[in-house]
Amino acid sequence: MDITVLTQVSGILGPFAWVMGIILNGIYEFLSIFNITNIALCIVIFTFVIKMLMLPLTIKQQKGSRLSAKMNPEIQKVQAKYKGKKDQASMQKQQAEMQEIYSKYGASPFSGCLPLLISLPIMFALYRVIYAVPAYVNDVRSLYDVIAQGVINIQGFPEALAQFLTDHSVAVNASAFSEALTLGKMDVATNKLIDIFAQFKTANWDVFMSKDTWNVEYLKFFTSDNLTAMQNFVSSINVKDAVDQIIHVNKFIGNLNILDVPGFGFPGILIPLAAAGSQFAQSKLMMTATPQSTSDDTPGAQSLKTMNTVMPVVSGIFCTFLPIGVGIYWIASSVVQILQQLFINKYLDKIDIDDMIAKSVAKSNKKKEKYGVVTGNTMANVAKKTTKAIDVSTKATSDTKTSNKAKEPTNYKKSNVSYAAGSIAANANILKRDSDKGDKK
Repeated sequence: MDITVLTQVSGILGPFAWVMGIILNGIYEFLSIFNITNIALCIVIFTFVIKMLMLPLTIKQQKGSRLSAKMNPEIQKVQAKYKGKKDQASMQKQQAEMQEIYSKYGASPFSGCLPLLISLPIMFALYRVIYAVPAYVNDVRSLYDVIAQGVINIQGFPEALAQFLTDHSVAVNASAFSEALTLGKMDVATNKLIDIFAQFKTANWDVFMSKDTWNVEYLKFFTSDNLTAMQNFVSSINVKDAVDQIIHVNKFIGNLNILDVPGFGFPGILIPLAAAGSQFAQSKLMMTATPQSTSDDTPGAQSLKTMNTVMPVVSGIFCTFLPIGVGIYWIASSVVQILQQLFINKYLDKIDIDDMIAKSVAKSNKKKEKYGVVTGNTMANVAKKTTKAIDVSTKATSDTKTSNKAKEPTNYKKSNVSYAAGSIAANANILKRDSDKGDKK
């Protein structure tokens, strides 16, 4: 598997990652004032800060869940009413009645997706920042830079490094580093080299900093002069200090490194167990916090219950084979969300559901008025008119249009929607009506 982490994220995730990088760098520098330099602790605090910034979205999503729980019984009745009916009239009636329910509660079929769509790029960018700490934390990057600058000009090193990565299962491709170096793009080559070093675990550093590694295993890649330069590099006090500090800032429990895989041994196994346990507690709290609108016997309820049971187990298994840093983030995220959920529950319990619906309806109506749509015609009436029009004859339809023309009000009205006089929507439809008359003539 090839990974590139140092080069900062570009594209749609770029701005999100840039902001998060500033936050993570600020946290690290703040802790450095108190001589605390530990990336694991920074990830915990970083996760707390990001989750707090996303709290308004979380509250909005929770409100939507409670609104859906109130609305879903009516939705299910309509779905049951038209179950198995595939004719055009029935489908139009069902759609119209469903829309009337959404209007009644001031909701939208896609309103619950909006907070999720907003949070997704944030979450993806967050993972990239955690995986690319040297790209966003200046003090950490400077440690890797000392090592990169000390070895980058030694001839034969790129080839020896490529073989080293293969032999020690470091999941980074050295070709990008070699290519940039060949083209003389030293800044890019340095970044790519730091990419590689940023994936080193403690055991990798131990082998890399051993003279025997280069004198014996990779001797064939160096001339005598270049071998001497490589030996001087691994013996350099500055390089040794930089490596020691890198191991220190990445240190977690015992001798574990946040880039290490927990495995099934102690104490590493505590990470996946804690990740699974915290996510299980979070899912249980979420289920008790959201009123259930469906019976436990329904397929939807059963699927949700199964997912909330299985997903923490799956997360724990994944965590066993992923870097410890990812597990730390998952644990911190679950703990923060549990605390947030307790707060949100108390906050929402004080809000009357009817008041929430009234505010939602008022907000929905305000949006409609903004676009010149006048509320008043219910979707039920629309359904009756629409489906009735399917069965009547062309002559009856023509007579109805003639009768309606004589009684047309000041505000132009077409089919199932009313428009405020003078609005863009009304003027557009008047022009379309006049154009249609001209075509018929």
